[in-house]
Amino acid sequence: MVSSIITSLAQPSLYCLSGSPIQTHSILLKRSKTLLKFASRRFTRTNKRRLSGPISFFNSENDSKESELEWPVLKRWDVPWGWQTASLTSLACGLSFALTGLVEAVALPYLGIQVQQLTLDEKAELLFLDQGIVTVVVLGVLYGISNTFKPLPDDLFRYDLREPFNLQKGWLLWAGISLAGAVSAIALTGAAMSLFNGEEPPQRETDALVQLLPLIGSSSISTACLVGVTGVLAPLLEENVFRGFFMVSLTKWVPTPVAVIISAAVFALAHLTPGQFPQLFVLGTALGFSYAQTRNLVTPITIHAFWNSGVILLLTFLQLQGYDIKELLQAS
Repeated sequence: MVSSIITSLAQPSLYCLSGSPIQTHSILLKRSKTLLKFASRRFTRTNKRRLSGPISFFNSENDSKESELEWPVLKRWDVPWGWQTASLTSLACGLSFALTGLVEAVALPYLGIQVQQLTLDEKAELLFLDQGIVTVVVLGVLYGISNTFKPLPDDLFRYDLREPFNLQKGWLLWAGISLAGAVSAIALTGAAMSLFNGEEPPQRETDALVQLLPLIGSSSISTACLVGVTGVLAPLLEENVFRGFFMVSLTKWVPTPVAVIISAAVFALAHLTPGQFPQLFVLGTALGFSYAQTRNLVTPITIHAFWNSGVILLLTFLQLQGYDIKELLQAS
């Protein structure tokens, strides 16, 4: 193709030789300049193709390998809302939680319900109903605000039961790993706290678990209600708020591991049990990292559910065996 173009450019020059020398020289000079420009452009385009092809392919291959090797736990979420929405939504969830409990407390006497006169089973059923209402209200506020930013990214508020044992994102696999790690770390934390606190154990009279002691082991109905509250409703509510929204929102401004630590601290403080802050902080950290690894809320909910319901079932078993579980809790 180049030779044909050169021939076509040269032929008119030959025809011009019959003219004056000056005209012939100017025409040949123009033709040579045109030829040089054409050859330069062809050379540049050819080299660009040769260089860009292998280099771009090599880079894309490296990028894909790097993305495969990148730890999911270090990746940030693509958060569609800003700090104003994050702050106001967190405040709205807290207020809805407090106001729902307040409204329920005020409404009970008007409904003719005297809590002191209820049996243990009725108290357990009322506790389950109370937690169910709070869960529905708070999650309604949370999802109502979040859904205004639709379409949301796929890994926001994600529930996926597929591939439970996938090495990278298997929810059941990482729930088991994180739960085992949390149990070990909490045991070490408790031992360290006992060592530093000496012989005097911290008082736990205001601990929610201590307040539930009359219901533990009292009947199968009470046990079922307690497992429903602590093993289903509470994990569903708390993981959506603390991990699904609060921790994810933080990743817009801080690295994911930092967001995990901050959300774990807020999670521990929200339980209003200062004596149990270290253990709750360790548990919250395990919940956060498991969620960051799998990007699946089923993972921290499973860990939380096994932890809470496991404690209730263990205390129920000990109660039925004749142990004083209040003394055991006070010594722990």
